[in-house]
Amino acid sequence: MNFLSHFYFDRDTTNCYHTLGTVLPDLLKNADKSIIIHPEKLRHPDKNINDIILGWRKHLEVDKFFHSSGFFIARSHALKNLLAPAIVGSPVKPFFLGHIALEIILDNLLITTGKISTDDFYTHLDSCDTGVIKEFLNFSSLSDTDRFFKFFEEFKRSRYLETYAQNNQVTYALKRICMRVWKDPFTKEQEERMTALITAYRNAMLVDFIDIFNHISELLPRN
Repeated sequence: MNFLSHFYFDRDTTNCYHTLGTVLPDLLKNADKSIIIHPEKLRHPDKNINDIILGWRKHLEVDKFFHSSGFFIARSHALKNLLAPAIVGSPVKPFFLGHIALEIILDNLLITTGKISTDDFYTHLDSCDTGVIKEFLNFSSLSDTDRFFKFFEEFKRSRYLETYAQNNQVTYALKRICMRVWKDPFTKEQEERMTALITAYRNAMLVDFIDIFNHISELLPRN
């Protein structure tokens, strides 16, 4: 799941460090894909740092339930088949596109149906003390934190997740992700076709997209 979909499961929390933990695996991956840490089995005496660890564990749980669900398997496959003819000639693999398109569509639906507030999300991130985050990363065996913090500050400043409310920006977000691997993943015509197809698929998902969130909520341990 993407950032805002992870936030959905803790949208009512007042604990900014727990919220950060639930999205930190993806933040680190976006900052530098070579960064690999595994703090999920650790425990720290500082409450704030331990709250980040607990959020991290929840991220892993949610992703496990999501990627093994019938919803994910069926919908990502459907999107792969739908988008494949629109990107003929592109270096991007349709199965990869179907996977990430589904995740960004879910974020779009959470915003546009009022299920979550992007203001709340960013307020949580802005409330976290840099020193606490740095201590967590060092404790997790990441000594060079400059790359992460450079990305993190820009991530908070740009608030680009807010653009997911616009259907054409779903395609742009897909393009941005693909550009990490391929310089020019899509032509302008391919992007236009993708936008039309994604918009139609997104509209069809309006009636039942929340089912996957309800399903995962039932599987998560009760606090």
